[in-house]
Amino acid sequence: MRSWLLLLSLCLPGCATVDRPAETAKPSPPAPAPSMPRATFEDEVAFLKRSSPVTILASDSGGRVAVSPALQGRVMTSAVSSQGASLGWINHPFIEAGKTGTAFDNYGGEDRFWLGPEGGQFGLYFPPHTPFDVASWQTPHAMQEGEWDVKSRDAAHVTFARTMHVQSWSGTAFDVAVERTVRARFGAAPPASSKWVAFESDNAVTNAGARPWTRETGLLSIWILGMYAPAADARVVVPFDPAGSGPVVNDAYFGKIPPERLRVHEREGWMGFVADGQQRGKLGVGPGRARASLGSFTPSLALLTLVTYDKPAHAGSGYVNSAWAQQPDPYGGDVVNAYNDGPLGPGKPSLGGFYEIESSSPALALAPGETARHVHTTLHVVGDVASLEPLARAVLGVSLADVTR
Repeated sequence: MRSWLLLLSLCLPGCATVDRPAETAKPSPPAPAPSMPRATFEDEVAFLKRSSPVTILASDSGGRVAVSPALQGRVMTSAVSSQGASLGWINHPFIEAGKTGTAFDNYGGEDRFWLGPEGGQFGLYFPPHTPFDVASWQTPHAMQEGEWDVKSRDAAHVTFARTMHVQSWSGTAFDVAVERTVRARFGAAPPASSKWVAFESDNAVTNAGARPWTRETGLLSIWILGMYAPAADARVVVPFDPAGSGPVVNDAYFGKIPPERLRVHEREGWMGFVADGQQRGKLGVGPGRARASLGSFTPSLALLTLVTYDKPAHAGSGYVNSAWAQQPDPYGGDVVNAYNDGPLGPGKPSLGGFYEIESSSPALALAPGETARHVHTTLHVVGDVASLEPLARAVLGVSLADVTR
């Protein structure tokens, strides 16, 4: 098992600011109160168990991770202790309604498995030759319906298996065998003055069909999405390489994000994105700019979330493009994404009010029987600014004082 210290080493070679002398974090203005009360981990587990069993993973740190076989092997939530605040977003109204087979079975969960791309001629989320609009959007049923088989489990891990059949907008069919392992992470801890929980999803897909997956007929990717409860002061922090290639940010997925909600610091190599669940927007960073880490900070909860993922040095097949349009470059997509929920249009509701942090594997050109993997790791740390500051600098390359300013 890789130690927590690997979270730091993953980004140290490329973080623009980590070699600066340590500075004392500047005082920040008082944090506003959270926008809603946070349920405890025990409360959320009790709620989930009303409809289906829940697997609880435990770590030596006292952290707890709740995983649902019935809800497609999702990590539904986690906490620094069994009595601690629940850190994932769970969609209570949708689960209570007992729905399934909708355009998006939005159960919530802070680590779920999907396949990309979403839109475009090779997209999986629109029936063949339908318009790329909300009315046509349909999450593949195989990804969001039915319980996943449990292959093995113990106190710190659970492994799921699922074989699914999906079809692209162009009509190409794919048979995909998925093996997904969720682990509570062990290893060296953050500072003693903080509390923390860490987990990873290790996701493997195999071409279970008889034909190779090719660029000409469309490639898939492993796509991991984490959903979190918003707050008025929550900010997603996305580092990028200032000297890299390609656009710094793609923020045109659902209309350009206004500058008061997305601040891009081109010289310093990071951007801050408002994560309040009040206005819909999505951003992405391509392979020429993306770092292998990103995260979020919520001062009112004293909560720093750090996400790392497997990012190969070279991705010969590129990354799938999920834009909702016909695409001149279907393999010029993004590696990481962040999404803030909000109304889908004037007078329309939101998808539930949350924010997301996402990572993707490269496009997968797999021969029959060939397998590819993508690992996505989440670390939540709760503590005072003095204990969180070194982690933010080391993993994200930014001071928390700059994030909150």
